[in-house]
Amino acid sequence: MRVGALDVGEARIGLAVGEEGSPFAFGRGYLVRKGLEADVEALLAFVRREGLGKLVVGLPLRTDLKESAQAQRVLPLVEALRARGVEVELLDERFTTQLAQRRLAHAPKRVRRDKGKLDELAAVALLEDYLARRL
Repeated sequence: MRVGALDVGEARIGLAVGEEGSPFAFGRGYLVRKGLEADVEALLAFVRREGLGKLVVGLPLRTDLKESAQAQRVLPLVEALRARGVEVELLDERFTTQLAQRRLAHAPKRVRRDKGKLDELAAVALLEDYLARRL
């Protein structure tokens, strides 16, 4: 089954895709947030375009494993996607941004300046973690 991942931020949503049974995830860019309804429609188009059977969404937890303030902003999007028939699995994303920052450290300066690239790479890291747990 093809699986997608979302790194949901306040300004952008990073996108990645992969295949269960494989450890590899591939970035698919990012969406600029435009409001809940527009975001859901754009994500439904992403799911259809990529032929995804499931979305893995990063849930920002605090170090004590309780939901962060950002997690409270992610959950309405998750519920809206589920209400539209999308299977969504939440996964702890506490360290995906730091991993993405390390991956970007050696990229050309023009790539590092693109804030959306960080969101995309965080979605890739999230999905790689998810896929590795299922091998």
